[in-house]
Amino acid sequence: MSRRRIIAGNWKMNKTPSEAVALCAELKDLVKNDAVDVVYCVPAIDIVPVVDAVKGTNVLVGAENFYIEDKGAFTGEISAPMLKDAGVTYIIIGHSERRDIFGENDILINAKVKKAFAAGLKPILCCGESLALRKAGTYADWIKRQITWDLDGVTADQVKDLVIAYEPIWAIGTGETATADQAQEVCKMIRDLIAELYDAPTAEAVRIQYGGSMNAGNAAELLSKPDIDGGLIGGASLKADFGKIVNA
Repeated sequence: MSRRRIIAGNWKMNKTPSEAVALCAELKDLVKNDAVDVVYCVPAIDIVPVVDAVKGTNVLVGAENFYIEDKGAFTGEISAPMLKDAGVTYIIIGHSERRDIFGENDILINAKVKKAFAAGLKPILCCGESLALRKAGTYADWIKRQITWDLDGVTADQVKDLVIAYEPIWAIGTGETATADQAQEVCKMIRDLIAELYDAPTAEAVRIQYGGSMNAGNAAELLSKPDIDGGLIGGASLKADFGKIVNA
């Protein structure tokens, strides 16, 4: 089967609401590609204006974080049903910055994956290793453990609708990129793991992105690999170059 490519921008903590609307206008004609799912994952305060700004285009909107309860006394948090009601389609879960800076562990991430599906959101589940793990050669075991924990109790049908983003932490925002062969090796390993945990059709259906300094210069080579179905783009998603990645 041929998997539909997905290019998602992770804006991180960038762009005020008015700047976000301006960026949508700048990118509108550059990201036109009906063969690709294009997603802007934006800060919570930008979601409502961005949903409005991309109406009638090929762009879907994603969120960067949420909390596992639907509502209640959780000051400062935002829930999956709130996101769904606001027009969000995708949700980033388990980004290395959430894991490292905010202490999110695989038990919480697993709960978030289940809650996202329950609310009708599609998770973009992130995994990846630090430079120390890469150098030690233990990165494969680390990534397999992350995914096995994060998908505990998640059904095969849900996994088919999931996006997994492999993001080597040593290549995020550093300008360092895993070589296309290194990225393909891990993305294939992830697909093989899904086949082990579930079955071959599920592994064939799940979309796996590479995230880690993908840019207009290296996107085509990375996306040419058989197990890389798209990209989770950080810095390059905030400029016109994003259009080149979508159309690579």
